[in-house]
Parts: sequence; structure tokens; C-alpha cells
Amino acid sequence: MNIVNSNLSKRLGEEIGAIFQQLGFEPEFGQVVRATKPEFGDFQCNGALACAKKNGKNPRELASEIGILLANNPILTKVEVAGPGFLNLFLSDTAISNRANEIAQDERKGARLVENPLKVIVDYAGPNVAKSMHVGHLRATIIGDSLKRLFRFRGDQVWGDAHFGDWGFQMGLLIATLSIEHPDLPYFDENFDGEYPKESPVTLADLERIYPEAASRAKTDENYRNIARRATAELQNGRKGYRALWQHFVNVSREALKREFSALGVEFDLWLGESDADKFIPDMIEDLEHKKLLVEDQGAKVVFVHDKMVPAKDGGERPNVPPLLVVSSEGSAMYGTTDLATIVQRKKEYDADLVLYCVDQRQGEHFESVFRASDLAGYLRRDQLEHIGFGTMNGNDGKPFKTREGGVLKLHDLIQMVREKAAVKLNEAGVATDLPEEERAQIGDMVGMAALKFADLQNFRGTSYVFDLDKFLSFEGKTGPYLLYACVRIKAILRKADEQGVKTGKIEIQEMQERDLVLILDGFENALNGAYEKRAPHILADHAYALAGAFSSFYANCPIMSSTGETRESRLALAKTTLGQLEIALDLLGIKAPERM
Repeated sequence: MNIVNSNLSKRLGEEIGAIFQQLGFEPEFGQVVRATKPEFGDFQCNGALACAKKNGKNPRELASEIGILLANNPILTKVEVAGPGFLNLFLSDTAISNRANEIAQDERKGARLVENPLKVIVDYAGPNVAKSMHVGHLRATIIGDSLKRLFRFRGDQVWGDAHFGDWGFQMGLLIATLSIEHPDLPYFDENFDGEYPKESPVTLADLERIYPEAASRAKTDENYRNIARRATAELQNGRKGYRALWQHFVNVSREALKREFSALGVEFDLWLGESDADKFIPDMIEDLEHKKLLVEDQGAKVVFVHDKMVPAKDGGERPNVPPLLVVSSEGSAMYGTTDLATIVQRKKEYDADLVLYCVDQRQGEHFESVFRASDLAGYLRRDQLEHIGFGTMNGNDGKPFKTREGGVLKLHDLIQMVREKAAVKLNEAGVATDLPEEERAQIGDMVGMAALKFADLQNFRGTSYVFDLDKFLSFEGKTGPYLLYACVRIKAILRKADEQGVKTGKIEIQEMQERDLVLILDGFENALNGAYEKRAPHILADHAYALAGAFSSFYANCPIMSSTGETRESRLALAKTTLGQLEIALDLLGIKAPERM
């Protein structure tokens, strides 16, 4: 059953807003927030101060007038005017009990759907052919996956796209090296007209060896560089053997990447690569030419996207946003070309209303150029394209996390490290010691992934954070394992109730801790809306942690199974409701809780 009633803060805000409007002022002044201390009530409205300042009124007199008009509101027991004009609002136990029962009966546990659903593409992870993912891909993957889940839960039609890096010069480098190392392969015989082998001539390990060697060689060997350039051009022009070989590269890389993503509990709806946008480039360039947006600049063709000039380091001036390079001086397409063509594709094939790019914030200037070019060309507007930038995961030295040898840590190795450490932590904490070995291993994986993901998502994405696995894996404090333990504790209570034949009943609020817990449950919609509007999963992470903490206080002060009658049934229902909302919140963060520990 889906209950669509508004949460308490929204209801109060609307009612106080109507009073402001009745008095001739804007209803927006009626917004309420949770009170910071119990003595200030359950909610506060500070709108009288801003309204009075804007309209030349006495704020305390205005607040008193509003308080009088609120006096008979059935969900309030008391309205206080405090300080220079704050309104302290005290809710009745009946109102809180009624709201608790609404949430309990709601399959979405108090979460509403957006009124106007959008078609949204979330571009995240950014894996590449021939390259293992490293820790730098972790944040893009975790943040993007959470946003995809959040937008879908809110009611939008959402596609998660890995945006596979499978085109360009790097493919030419791989083909060139193989043509030198294995010239007898049929892919290099232009006269070959048979069936190409179904088995790949290379493994992922081969590709990971070849690519860095080839990239390094291309920097100093001009002849080799030219071979790779020709191979790139012939691949993009459709040479049959090269396309078949390229498909092997893609398949081998993609299968390995899918295993890594599966370990993280991450899936994609689309595995579109840069190659999929290639077919849109010729018409797009022609369109840009027709619209007189493509300008010759030092032998290349660019789209100027700046709106003003700013001082340059040399004392002159430069555009505040660099131009988008569309066609190089050699006549080839560039990264910006592909990115712009991908926008064209997303508009034509998916009719996207919004595209979110979860990419390192250091790429901000590049995306600004691409987005402005799209706007100028009439593809997707600037406000339909968002760069969801993020900071780095750092070591104790404050620099991007590295291996002990100083190299970039592969994501596979990081996941393995987390799994092994999680198993150690379970043993140290004496958790799940009586369970079968296979189940303990599964719990260890869940604990490890919860630790890794929550440690990332509890931070505002724009900030960097220090990788501290011991801290992340603690069952105490603001951590993923702490939240899993809260879920498992409630599940154990519900199992015990089921064994004893105890049913849930109507929720009736009696104690302060019950009241506090319901008010946290009631704030779920606000947390979801904040995370959605700001593209900020940490707001949802904060809510999950606050909910687990409120339940812990409730559990310690309000006995459930040792109570009797309607009190026991009410508290059991409140525990079950808390579990339902907490599991939804964790799922939106990409975290799954075990049944027991």
C-alpha cells in the first residue's frame, strides 16, 4: 500500500504558509524545520523574522499573530513565540502516532514520488578497453550508482551508462602492436574473406601488458606512432579485420569489468561506448558548420563557447571557458567531438531530459565547454547537463591513494583487500562465529562493501577523504557495519516475535524515545528530496545514520519483547517500520544488509 500523505514538516509548512498568505504575505515564509532542542518544540518556523524585515513589521508581533491563528490546529498542543520572533511548534502524541501508522502502512515508508518524472541518463564509472579499473574509478562508480538508484526510486525513468572507453588512438596502439608481434593473424590480411576466429587472440593480461608499452613507445617512435594512427583511421573507416579484432578487445575487457562491478554490487543498463557515438559525428559536424558554430582556429575547427574574456597569465586576455576542439588540425575527431556526439545520441535515442556525468571534478572545465557547445547547437540545454564532480580518495599523506610501492592500486586488489580485512574484523568482533563458513564469507563481503561504500557516500562528494579501512570497518560510530548491525538487530527481534506468535499492532506513542524515532522516520522524505535536488547521497547517508541511532536509543529505553499487550505490538510495529525504511535507504546507497550476524 502506498500512502501519499505529506510528512509533518510539509503539512505544517503549508498550513503556516496559508496563514502568511491570509495576512497578505508570501506563503514561502511558512517553511518549518526540525527544532534543534526539545525545549524548542518539535519544529520551528523562523519566517516571521524575514517577513517582518522585508515588509517593515515588528517580527515578534507578526509571530504572535500567526501563533494565535495556529492555536486551534489539531496536530499541535502548543505554539510558543520565542526570542525576536521564532515560532516553536509542539506536536500532539496523536499526530505523531498517526504519522507513524501512515509510514508503517506505506510500502515506500514515507517517500513520495516526483510530480513530473524525467528521462535521466547517469554516466558513471568510465571504464576503458585494455585497462584494469583502479581506485580512481571507485568514487565515480559508487556515487553514480547511488544517484541512479535514487532517481529511479523517486520515479524518474533512468538509464545507468558505463560510457565505455573503446575508441580512438588507444585502439590503434593495440592493433599496431599486434600487427608487429603477430603479423600472420587473419585480421591483418586485407584479402582475407573467411570467418574470423571466435576466440580472442588476446587475454586481458595481454592487453594490460600491450597498452602501457605501446603508449610509451608512441611518445618517442615516430614511425610506430604513424602506424598506430593509420590503424586508428582504418578502424574508424570500417576495415573489416580491424573491426573484428577491436570487438575482441571490447569483449575481453567488458567481461573482466563486469566481474569487478558485480563484486561492488553495481550494474549498468547501458554499455554504450565512445564507438556508439561515432556514427553521429559526420552529421553533427555538418550541422555545426551549417549553424556557423564551427570556426577555423590554427588549422583546427573549434566551437567558441565563452561569454567573456578574462585576464591571462601573460598579461593579455583569454576566454573564460576554452573553446571545444571538434576537428584536429590533422582532420580527426577528438574527445570533445565524441562527448558532444554522445549528447546528440542521448537526445535522439533516449529523448533524455537530464544527463548526469559522474566524473572527477578536475574534468570540470572540459565538461563546461562540451555542455555550452550542446546548448549553442540546440542539442540539450546547459541546464539539462550536469557534471557531478567529486574529490579524491587519499592516503594518510593527503595525496591520492597509492600502493606501498607508490603505484596506482587496482580496484580488484582494493576489493580483495577489503574482503580479507572484513573477515579479520568479524573474527575480532566475535560476529557470526556460530554460522556456517559459506554464510560467514557472504556476511564478510556485505560488511566489506558496506564499509567501503558508506565511507565514501557519507562525505559530500566534492570533498576528498582519507582511506582508513580499520575505521571504515568498525561496528561503532558512523560506519557501514554499524548500520548493518542495526538492521540485523531488528531482524532478530522480528524473528523472535514470529517464533512466539507476536503480531505487530497499531503504533501508539508513549515515550520520548518513540517520539524521537518517529520524527526521524518522518524526515525521510526531506532527506530524499535534499539528496535528489543537490545530487548529494551524503544527505541520505546522514539520515540512515540518524535513524539507526534513534532506534538504538529507542531499543535501550523502550523494551519490546519484554513489554506486553498493545505496547509490545506497537513497539514491534515501530521496529519493523524502522527496518523497512533503513533497508530502503541503504539500498539507495548500494548497500545490502545480511539476515543475521
